[in-house]
Amino acid sequence: MTGIILSGGKNTRMGSNKALLTLDGERLIDRTVSLFKDLFAEVIIVTNAPREYLDQDVAIVTDVYKGKGALGGIYTGLFYAAHDYVFVAACDMPFLRKDFIRHMMEQAPGNDIVVPVQPEGYQPLHAIYSQRCTVPMKRLMDDNRLKVAGFYTGMKIHTLSEEEARSFDPPGRMFLNINSPADLEKISP
Repeated sequence: MTGIILSGGKNTRMGSNKALLTLDGERLIDRTVSLFKDLFAEVIIVTNAPREYLDQDVAIVTDVYKGKGALGGIYTGLFYAAHDYVFVAACDMPFLRKDFIRHMMEQAPGNDIVVPVQPEGYQPLHAIYSQRCTVPMKRLMDDNRLKVAGFYTGMKIHTLSEEEARSFDPPGRMFLNINSPADLEKISP
């Protein structure tokens, strides 16, 4: 399985590249790359600013189709991945759980998508996608419909419940992402 780190956002609310923010003395990108290297045979950063990641010993790619948001980033990760399955996470998720990701990986065989579901809906930027997802993703992008979960219909999906996720993460922080300075301030010691 390939680990895909999406780091192509506009960062408008933060005002700077979120992946380069520091938490507990470590940049978010360094935390994620380290965790991914422990889990995956291949790690890819999808970014529109590749020079910012030249210090990372992983593959760095830019969007195959520009301006297609997270959906385009996931598609790009699948496009370049050497494996049939990819695990995708956003660069601004500092509390990813290795044990939960392993649990998700165990659910992948025979499914097109493995995705946690929370009260607010799917967590598509903390999910596993198979190469079979590329065709319906491309159709959506061609129509400029960029909602990530928009291609889920008709795919074989395995969902993980809120209770299942909470059993790995009692504080409920693994899906938390940092979008603003206030978000970072809330979680900093």
